[in-house]
Amino acid sequence: MRAVVQRVSQASVTVDGRTVGAITEPGLLVLVGVTHDDTPRQAARLAAKLWGLRILDGEKSCSDLGAPLLVISQFTLYADTGKGRRPSWGGAAPGPAAEPLVDAVIGELRKLGARVQTGEFGADMKVALVNDGPVTVIIDM
Repeated sequence: MRAVVQRVSQASVTVDGRTVGAITEPGLLVLVGVTHDDTPRQAARLAAKLWGLRILDGEKSCSDLGAPLLVISQFTLYADTGKGRRPSWGGAAPGPAAEPLVDAVIGELRKLGARVQTGEFGADMKVALVNDGPVTVIIDM
């Protein structure tokens, strides 16, 4: 699993002009990519890492502050750009394998007590955010 995590002051995701997820206070926007050999155990580890990651203001975590997370699936995180100009998407798990693992990350975060908003798996999403800092980190599990 791979996640791109951005500290935001606000963020939202829309599908077909309707907002499907939004956070209106400081928190984290998390783009989650799944590859072929990822497991539910990795999803649980990623959720725990996100919940405790100390990148909010004052080196605090979402768990410290009760800050919200907006979690969005992002298969393009496994793009292979090594050859030519057209990325290969072969490293990304197919939707039927990836969706349950993205859902597992979200479910594990909620079990930990997180307030989680989400995108819509497989949809053409428009993501808006105000990156705070800017702070952006990449997590590989």
